[in-house]
Amino acid sequence: MPTLRLRYQTIEFGELDIHLRMLRDNQQFSDPDGVAERLGISSAAWPLFGIVWASSEVLAHLMFEFEIAGKRILEVGCGIGLASLVLNHRLADITATDHHPAAADFLRRNVALNDGDDIPFVRTGWADEDSSLGRFDLIIGSDLLYERAHVALLAAFIQRHARSHCEVVLVDPGRGHHAQFSKRMIALGYSHSQSRPSEHDYQGAPFKGQVLRYAR
Repeated sequence: MPTLRLRYQTIEFGELDIHLRMLRDNQQFSDPDGVAERLGISSAAWPLFGIVWASSEVLAHLMFEFEIAGKRILEVGCGIGLASLVLNHRLADITATDHHPAAADFLRRNVALNDGDDIPFVRTGWADEDSSLGRFDLIIGSDLLYERAHVALLAAFIQRHARSHCEVVLVDPGRGHHAQFSKRMIALGYSHSQSRPSEHDYQGAPFKGQVLRYAR
């Protein structure tokens, strides 16, 4: 089994530096015990968790200034966990989740790189009805709606883990499923708004997606 090739990157948020250990590129793969395969994660999809995508950068920059006082926060599909690491630096009450079996180890190592407190992590899929996560005041995520089937699964997962008064912030790169997702969230009692993020120096190219916000 080939050794994973890694890279290290520092991403700046004002005066804050977040250091990341991540996959070198999206050609990496390592599933010696077949855990990912049993979870339905193909070799092509395997490396996607371990890269910083434009949507995750947008979400992390939003969380750098977001009002977090007194909120229990959940990052859904955290991948490399950039937004969680930013929130952890801000001493937020943050819990991270992902379906990928390698996400927990990468998050733990990145927390250590940034001298942070441990971030609670739960490996769970959106169809898992008993994840022991509990409920949250703020639920966040980036690039989650990449298949039509994920619309219903994600909405139901959020519903199970949202407190009666809850905010949801998702960054969607424009895969075409967010309109159906918004309809489902409105049916669950949420108000909805969406906007394009302001352009910033950290964006190498204009971000063509949307920031989706829901509240009830």
